[in-house]
Amino acid sequence: MSRPPTLTLPSCARARRLVTERGEFAVHEARPDGAPAGTALLVPGFTGSKEDFIALLEPLAAAGFQVVAVDGRGQHETPGPYDESAYAKGELTQDVLAQARALDTGPVHLLGHSLGGLIARAAVLRDPAAFRSLTVMSSGPAAICAAQQARVRMLIDALGKLDMQAVWLAMRELDPPEAEDASTAPEIGAFLHRRWMNTVPQQLTATGRQMSTEPDEVGELAAVPLPKHVVSGVVDYVWPVREMDTMAERLGARRTVVDGTEHSPNAERPEETAAALVDFWRSTR
Repeated sequence: MSRPPTLTLPSCARARRLVTERGEFAVHEARPDGAPAGTALLVPGFTGSKEDFIALLEPLAAAGFQVVAVDGRGQHETPGPYDESAYAKGELTQDVLAQARALDTGPVHLLGHSLGGLIARAAVLRDPAAFRSLTVMSSGPAAICAAQQARVRMLIDALGKLDMQAVWLAMRELDPPEAEDASTAPEIGAFLHRRWMNTVPQQLTATGRQMSTEPDEVGELAAVPLPKHVVSGVVDYVWPVREMDTMAERLGARRTVVDGTEHSPNAERPEETAAALVDFWRSTR
């Protein structure tokens, strides 16, 4: 679970609803002072939300980019139906394509974190013309590692028997509560609980299964003539870093490892992560 370092939007950003042909999505949007050098669409991961990218907004806008971080359907402030079929990968892929079209800026730089990386690459495979580049962050070539698959199975089983509050309390018994973590401010801990309670459980169940069964589509993605970038931390508990190294080689992609980070470079070292993204996006002109 990504923990944003702050919940305060910078002065260059605002919260709004992005209206698309597939419904409205809650977003954080940041704009530069002048004409944008490009537009980036940021897709969050499993149990995540747009807030996971909040620390990237100011440095990316300062570098000249319009940035839109989104809550996917059933995530936090974007509602969704209590029906697992609504969260099939094809449905979430169509959502990302609709979001890109609704921005009305032409092709966008697409970034997906963790689960969002799997959805982002599916969107590129479906309609590469909608995008200027693809960045997958802390997201591997296929299914999550065996240990994480076991954790996801436990979560899905719990979601089938308990309500969201009971599952949250059970997870707190397995992991130290955020309020007791010296690196997490109390307001961040409260936000993590609020976000969890706002998330549609069927979304978690459907996407958890997707991450556990994801096929290897790196070969198909490599054939798409689009600039690609693989970003990760030094270690990762969801996909081994060596798998991401190999994936980048197979894709012919730029590879960035952000020092001092694990699964969420966007939240753990946002300035360094933003600098790597800006350098990559500028190289695609």
